[in-house]
Amino acid sequence: MCHCLACQKRTGSIFGVQARWPADRVTIKGRAQAYVRVGDEGTAATFRFCPTCGDTVYYENEVMPGLIAVPVGAFADPTFPPPRVSVYGVRRHPWAVMPALVLDEDLD
Repeated sequence: MCHCLACQKRTGSIFGVQARWPADRVTIKGRAQAYVRVGDEGTAATFRFCPTCGDTVYYENEVMPGLIAVPVGAFADPTFPPPRVSVYGVRRHPWAVMPALVLDEDLD
């Protein structure tokens, strides 16, 4: 779960939630357009979105080479496991109640 401003703008929500897998365990099919976004710390992520509906279907972040991230909402599965890690908590909207998870300040 990411509360950075870039994720807030990208999702149109108050945070972004993604699941990540090693790239060699992911099969990508179909067409996707690419958009590169620079995050709060100056690193780039390449987002792939459906050219028909515009939904983000997966992305790669230069600070996590070899991983593919998929927005959890793309699964349209309310039983998907909850997030276990939250980052950029200083940008979290104070009224948003988070599930029990590891906060970025706990990662140090």
